[in-house]
Amino acid sequence: MKSLVCVWLLVLVVVVHSQKDPNVWANRSAIVHLFEWKFNDIADECERFLAPNGYAGVQVSPVQENVIVSSPNRPWWERYQPISYKIVTRSGDEAAFRSMVRRCNDVGVRIYVDIVINHMTGDHATAVGVGGSTADTYNLQYPAVPFGPNDFNQPQCGIDNYEDPNNVRNCELVGLHDLNQGSGYVREKIIGFLNLLVDCGVAGFRVDAAKHMWPSDLEDIYSQVNNLRTDHGFAPGSRPFYYQEVIDLGGEAIHNTDYTGFGRITEFKYSAEIGNAFRGNNPIKYLWNFGEDWGFVYNGDALVFVDNHDNQRGHGAGGASILTYKEPKLYKMAVAFVLAYPYGYPRVMSSFDFSNSDQGPPQDGDGNILSPIIYNDNTCGNGWICEHRWRQIYNMVGFRNVVAGTGVNDWWDNSDKQIAFCRGGRGFIAFNDQYNVDLKETLQTCLPAGIYCDIISGSKVGNNCSGKSVIVDGSGRAYIEILYAESDGVLAIHAESKL
Repeated sequence: MKSLVCVWLLVLVVVVHSQKDPNVWANRSAIVHLFEWKFNDIADECERFLAPNGYAGVQVSPVQENVIVSSPNRPWWERYQPISYKIVTRSGDEAAFRSMVRRCNDVGVRIYVDIVINHMTGDHATAVGVGGSTADTYNLQYPAVPFGPNDFNQPQCGIDNYEDPNNVRNCELVGLHDLNQGSGYVREKIIGFLNLLVDCGVAGFRVDAAKHMWPSDLEDIYSQVNNLRTDHGFAPGSRPFYYQEVIDLGGEAIHNTDYTGFGRITEFKYSAEIGNAFRGNNPIKYLWNFGEDWGFVYNGDALVFVDNHDNQRGHGAGGASILTYKEPKLYKMAVAFVLAYPYGYPRVMSSFDFSNSDQGPPQDGDGNILSPIIYNDNTCGNGWICEHRWRQIYNMVGFRNVVAGTGVNDWWDNSDKQIAFCRGGRGFIAFNDQYNVDLKETLQTCLPAGIYCDIISGSKVGNNCSGKSVIVDGSGRAYIEILYAESDGVLAIHAESKL
């Protein structure tokens, strides 16, 4: 009996650990959130850009049918108001989704779906979904699932007390009708939806509003989802990757560690503090031990990012400390640090341009999402920002891949807002975040002697550098210069950028 218990515990530990594994190809890293992109455009992007540049995966916007919110410009948040569990949105239908997942998996780019299982819609006088499903929202009737009043937490209430876990997990978040995941029937419907996505070939899930669901319910739901499909290139027995939205900046009754027993969490403290650092509120010299020592969760439990679709709009967490594409120099520095420093699993944001927090994706007069225009310099347009296509970001994804498996060593700082460090003997990076002060130092790069191309100001192109070059001497030292007036505050070289 004792040996059987030990075997069962070992199996449980293996399963839990594997649900924190993003299931990526070797020598690939970083998930990019292609926010509101259409499925066909994502598939094209996997093949033409993400795979060649070493990206590991894509987070896609919610794929389940959502209610249509009528306005002059349909808002992004309508995607977070489900009306059914059918795969049909403005991004495409189930056939287009399956085709996208297959094409991306074939080139080694994994797909992670943003799932909305905490709630259904809010109240709408006329509730019609993108795929034609209808609902009587005032009476909690969703026939396309089907869900009825008994499938929701009763009595209905609004969240108004974050010191009360029952209020946070059993009441409605901003008026969205709160499902009762404690019901076996509700769990059955959610599990069926997740298994449909696994059958399509996905690698895992970003779990929206996980904080507003009971951990025991989520743990049970996850455990009943099928293993990943081997015919999509996953190893036998691979479990879906779960990373859960749990906003925890401290001071509330619910903690992100309540959820780390069965998946990763999105570490919002990291997002807030990286913004504080590069905004100069907390000099970057202090980043030398960025991670658990700052009160963040254990390295293997964290998914990290500079901004996400919520807090770049002032929602979610972090407030004025959050950096976005609207402040490009500081933003690129922060993203470069996320990709250079070995804490957590990184996600890169890829946005569309917005001038107000409700604004939906680029769309035509009929509400159809527009495709991005791809320019010859790899940037994009037509209302899309495509931060993942900025050279300073995609080259840092390559840097992360080159230095994989190494730690931080030979840290240097000027006791203020200039820092540099090595990643083993594979890479070196320096930052100048100091106002009106140039960085001009001879520093240890930890790399063999030679001429290296800076991958921030340019790239290695054949036997030449399109940007700066750095000469490393026989002792591994090099003169590093980052002028305050330059458009980028970062310099990075690695083993594969050597001429």
